[in-house]
Amino acid sequence: MSRRSGILEFAVLGLLRESPMHGYELRKRLNTSLGIFRAFSYGTLYPCLKTLVANGWLIEEPGSTPDDTPAAPLTGRRAKIVYRLTAEGKEHFEDLLSQTGPDAYEDEHFAARFAFFGQTSRDVRMRVLEGRRSRLEERLEKMRISFARTRERLDDYTLELQRHGMESVEREVRWLNELIESERAGRDQRSSGPGDAAQQDTTGETGGLPRHRDSTRPDPSDDTAT
Repeated sequence: MSRRSGILEFAVLGLLRESPMHGYELRKRLNTSLGIFRAFSYGTLYPCLKTLVANGWLIEEPGSTPDDTPAAPLTGRRAKIVYRLTAEGKEHFEDLLSQTGPDAYEDEHFAARFAFFGQTSRDVRMRVLEGRRSRLEERLEKMRISFARTRERLDDYTLELQRHGMESVEREVRWLNELIESERAGRDQRSSGPGDAAQQDTTGETGGLPRHRDSTRPDPSDDTAT
């Protein structure tokens, strides 16, 4: 399975965990909610759905129709198929959510993981955010070294493009720093609270996201910001 198809399967399972949907709804949510899937077709989605059904992670159900709508055989139109997450599918998705390996830090996979942070435990969110920051700091250092070595040989426009790339990475590092500090502040606040507050800290509650002073924070699904 390719990395791209793995990300799509992860996103489909995550959306269906929220509620059952038919293919059109899924494609719309993937396009609007997860920017990394802005340009993909039904020809990509339906093989993915069939694979998930074959693995036992989804089941297909006939979609409901209004009482005054003619039956599908009379109209010649196929009834919509609704996809529902199985218990095994939910368990598989939760296992994927708990993974914090290097793939979770890569550009496209990080965007998909971030979209489901509300369903992810705080400890896992912290590991993914810190891993992503470390990966970008390494990338930024390489970019700065390359810029210093080549700036005398490049024209103004190429230099400006490289500068823009570095600024984009720097902006995302600052954004990650804010998120990490907010996660830590939320964890400390819950840990110091009465009763079972420390136990609640392991849930997927978002705690306190940073209040942004402007609208310049990077979009995790925007490749130019990574």
